[in-house]
Amino acid sequence: MKKIVEMKTKIIIPVFLAAFMLSGCNDLLDRTPKTSWNDESFWFNEDNLRLYANGFYEHWFIGYNSGFGSTAGAHYGFQFSDDIMYAGNQTNFEMQVPTSRGGTGTDLDWINSYGGLNWNFAWVRKVNIMIDRIDKKMSGVLSAGAKNHWMGIGRFFRGMEYAGLASVFGDVPYFDREVGSAELDEMYKPRTPRNEVMDHVYDDFDFALSNVRINDGDMNVNRDVVAGFVSRWALFEGTWQKYHENNAERSRKFLELAVKAANIVIDGKKYEFDTDFRSLFGSNDLAGKKEVIFYRNYTSLISHQMASQCNMVDNQYNGPTLALVNAFICSDGSDWRDYQSDATNGNFELSNLIKTRDSRFEATFYKNTTYRSFPTALYIAKFINREGHNYIEQGLGGPPSEYTSSLNVNDYPVLRYAEVVLNWIEAKAELDPDNVTQADIDKSINAIRSRPLADEAVARGVKKTAPLLRNSLPNTPANIRGDVSQLLWEIRRERRMEFAFEYSRLVDLKRWKKYEYMDGSLNPDILTGTWVKLNELKNLTDNWEVGLAGAIGVMDMDGNKTVFDGSNPDIEGFYYRTNVVNRRPFLNQVNVNPYLAPVGRNNRFDYQTRGYELAQTKGWPQELN
Repeated sequence: MKKIVEMKTKIIIPVFLAAFMLSGCNDLLDRTPKTSWNDESFWFNEDNLRLYANGFYEHWFIGYNSGFGSTAGAHYGFQFSDDIMYAGNQTNFEMQVPTSRGGTGTDLDWINSYGGLNWNFAWVRKVNIMIDRIDKKMSGVLSAGAKNHWMGIGRFFRGMEYAGLASVFGDVPYFDREVGSAELDEMYKPRTPRNEVMDHVYDDFDFALSNVRINDGDMNVNRDVVAGFVSRWALFEGTWQKYHENNAERSRKFLELAVKAANIVIDGKKYEFDTDFRSLFGSNDLAGKKEVIFYRNYTSLISHQMASQCNMVDNQYNGPTLALVNAFICSDGSDWRDYQSDATNGNFELSNLIKTRDSRFEATFYKNTTYRSFPTALYIAKFINREGHNYIEQGLGGPPSEYTSSLNVNDYPVLRYAEVVLNWIEAKAELDPDNVTQADIDKSINAIRSRPLADEAVARGVKKTAPLLRNSLPNTPANIRGDVSQLLWEIRRERRMEFAFEYSRLVDLKRWKKYEYMDGSLNPDILTGTWVKLNELKNLTDNWEVGLAGAIGVMDMDGNKTVFDGSNPDIEGFYYRTNVVNRRPFLNQVNVNPYLAPVGRNNRFDYQTRGYELAQTKGWPQELN
């Protein structure tokens, strides 16, 4: 019994609740109600209501997912962004309208391009049921405060769902109540304009911020969790409105909401940066970590495979780009392009990068270049604890079973204080950069940089990065920054270092309207790996060169390439594979809008056959054939 209670409080859905929540059709509004079999008897106490609400946790707080589903979990960034390169053809953006887009399942290309949300309103229906039943069936059961709390939880989840749907599709039908199976006019209503949808989201979030309990028990959604996620989605919409819609009024509305939400967390003074960076992702128990606002716990009963992808046994077919390497600031606070820096002196050998770049660099990657990272020779190690690589140091045959297959049990920090303060400082800078003070930077970026360092990192020469100074920002050339101010560039750089291979990078590029960073013809450093001495690559057999002649090479600082021909293993430079191919052109293409997803042809035919019309997403062909 103790284990069952533990599972429930650690974001795991009981089997019967999953059946209750997820039964029914997978398209549109889950048309045929399947909850009536216990609808009358279910809504009689707060425990049942909490059980129902917990059914949303695994949908929105994915963590490392479970079993062999880790790559389809929170870590879309491990698959598709300018931080990642494949050993061969780069993954492409969606270039044509699909046959169908619906259901609750996920497709890898879909996840890559848009983040995993489909044209499916089942979760909207489920949360509208919750809101309706609280209002109509539980007024005599709940106190006024409890009722407002649970209405806030319901509206928080509805706001999350619609913020996500709008970020993927733009205009989407908005439903604020349970729709009956005979209400075809409502069920097949046209798409609601994005701004109207997001005004509803704003109201839901605002209500939740004012009414969700400050504390509702361990591992339950509370006001800080709500505020953290509101800061994320409000920042998304505020910057979308600024960079895509050029709508200053709406941008300000949502950016101010992001600041307000983040301030709730910051002003509470409950959180601080007390944990070294790798331990945030490799720890088997995040309880009590003051940086972690909300996390997903794993046990031998519910485990994942993310650490196995970082164990130095499994090969990585997607590796970190040179562009990401260059994004890490030098530990003395300078940009690597400033060759006067004492930190780099142009030395790109990995041992030097570990000592001279921001401490998160050492925590994110394995300490040696290795052919285990096929595309780039730099191996991602962020999602495994340091003990997971001890077998290499100790000369053992392989890692313990805990770090293999889908047996990984390290926890995932679903929401971290670092994200909240970076959302906050970015929203403030987008609203008015002149009002961002040194004190603001000190309690956000500089507080993050003051995290403790792991003993292993210190032994490798890692130092804490120098504070960012408002009046002395790093010297990044304007032609690199483009249309971004130096302050915003540094805030964006901090996000890139902090959230590498998590959910954030592709989402950030999307809201900033910066998908051009993912075009290798414009940014060749996304098609190149880190600096290597070819004959020092680790994890190669004695005759490692067999089969690699003509397949790999190195590039010097001036861009000159030398292919390994089988007789020149002493070459060194930025590692690359000769078969790497840039992704197909995806910007400024007729009837292709990579920033928003098209609905499927069958989704539109479904409307048509019932006498209704579903418009295609803006930027995609409107003809239905």
